[in-house]
Amino acid sequence: MSAVGQARDLPLDAHVHTDQSPDSRVPIDAYAAIAVARGIRELAITDHVDFEPGDPAYRYIAFDDRERTVRDAAARWADRGLTIRFGAELTYSRAREADVCDHLARHRYDFTIGSVHDWPGTPYSRRRIQSWLAGRTLDEIVAPYFTEVVAAARSGLFDTIGHLDVVKRYIHPHVAPARLAERPDLYEPALRALIESGTALEVNSSGLDEAVGETYPPGPIVARFRALGGRGVTTGSDAHARRWLAGGLEEAYAIVAAAGFGDLALGRGPGGRRVELPGRFAGRGEPVTALGG
Repeated sequence: MSAVGQARDLPLDAHVHTDQSPDSRVPIDAYAAIAVARGIRELAITDHVDFEPGDPAYRYIAFDDRERTVRDAAARWADRGLTIRFGAELTYSRAREADVCDHLARHRYDFTIGSVHDWPGTPYSRRRIQSWLAGRTLDEIVAPYFTEVVAAARSGLFDTIGHLDVVKRYIHPHVAPARLAERPDLYEPALRALIESGTALEVNSSGLDEAVGETYPPGPIVARFRALGGRGVTTGSDAHARRWLAGGLEEAYAIVAAAGFGDLALGRGPGGRRVELPGRFAGRGEPVTALGG
């Protein structure tokens, strides 16, 4: 495992996938044991929930079974100093917003992540991406993705929006992350939608373990969110494997601190909590310059 995955003594990893997601094989107790050994004091288990028939997590495991598994684990590990929250990463698309609303009206979570992954006819599938890129400007390339992200943020359905610019993963290596970094204006509608709806911004560290080599989103975008009036951020490793639990979170916490945030938001409304950043991040490094003026 690379050094980037060795985070220790952190209060929270708020994006973790267990074997209750179709793309992970890790039992919740395996993550819990790692968290205790590394001094990670709180985990939000955020297994996938999909709403498009045919998607991998569509009706994968019933809500009651998922909740029971997480709540039972929380009880088992509480006396070891580990808090485990029952959350979900819900795939959002405008076409399925009504289904998401219905699900959240009927089911209660401690923490919800709304994420745009793909949708029927997405241009970002491996078999379509080359033809989608051909002859298009950067604005046109990322527009379908950011349109969905803005709608997810405006919906106000979620505690946080996950991996805000994961489109970088889909268009890499044809479009380098540096090209998107040169256009912070493309992020602006999504950032403003987060602020207007009171939804937190996730700093997702999984990109540090991928070819893009940076968080979703990177530091300057987090700083811009703060400059625009953003008040809530959270961090998550997006772990799907044991080796990546809390992976990259030292970097993600440093980005949050450099942007001027002193804590993390876990949930919203009356049940929401603020998780203070560890003292070692105070004044760590130079403040990140917000792009976009």
